[in-house]
Amino acid sequence: MNITLPENYLSLAEALVSLFGKTIAINRTDRVSGGDINKAYALSLNNGKRIFMKANAKQNAAFFTAEAAGLCAIASTGTIGTPEILCTGTDDGEDVGYSFLLLKYIESGKPCSNYWEDFAHKLAALHNADTSGFFGDGSSSSRFGFFQDNFVGARPQTNTPCDSWISFFRDNRLAPQFKAADSYFTTHDRELNTKLLDNLEKFLLEPEKPSLLHGDLWSGNAMCGPDGKAMLIDPACYVGHAEADLAMTELFSGFPQVFYEAYREARPLQPGYEERRDLYNLYQLLNHLNLFGPSYLSAVQSVVAEYVG
Repeated sequence: MNITLPENYLSLAEALVSLFGKTIAINRTDRVSGGDINKAYALSLNNGKRIFMKANAKQNAAFFTAEAAGLCAIASTGTIGTPEILCTGTDDGEDVGYSFLLLKYIESGKPCSNYWEDFAHKLAALHNADTSGFFGDGSSSSRFGFFQDNFVGARPQTNTPCDSWISFFRDNRLAPQFKAADSYFTTHDRELNTKLLDNLEKFLLEPEKPSLLHGDLWSGNAMCGPDGKAMLIDPACYVGHAEADLAMTELFSGFPQVFYEAYREARPLQPGYEERRDLYNLYQLLNHLNLFGPSYLSAVQSVVAEYVG
């Protein structure tokens, strides 16, 4: 499976000309709500087309090249919809430099009658897809990680390939987050955190097969496309255990029960998933602790105590 990444341009004007021709111009720019990391805009062009632009500081261009890589990876499986990527780039601008990601503009649709069942079946298909092309070095599908690091929210996410899922989750997921959050912990907390890391093999299982994960799959990172079916947006992709994606869907408000029933119908879970779910979500809770502060500390402590307290 090959991933073709989009072009990266040195200015927005250069990108638009390359994509749409020399006579292209922006007739109107509308700010779009949603998201707390990037600014988002709908650009109406003089050829009648509308495109979607995310923008951030120029030094944060890696946000967009990483997002584009994740969207390309998901799209390459042919399993579930994603926005069409036009390009990435940077621009010095008139006042200050910025980075950008251009996507095809997608009008939200009305969910079809079997929206959640269809979503679940397509997510299961994504998790069943071949993963051998996602490492960039010809590695076999028995490995975990991704061909580049990326971000979960605004925080870096390391994806160093590893032969063991449990080792990957320890070294690339939990350990860096514990380290970043160290100032929040007491000496006793640190002892429990270390105990958990040292005993992960008692709580987690190696998957029956590796899966390409969205990586940040909460309700805000799925949308209903114009065909009434689910699309995935804002990925933090890597190859891992499918249970980690499923657990994330349950962390906050959760999806309807029919979604989980349909997923299990399409892709049965390994026994004991419910006992592992909170441990997968510990990574996301730690990330929120590091992003948003101590309001998430008690939730982190509670999960750690659940396993080793």
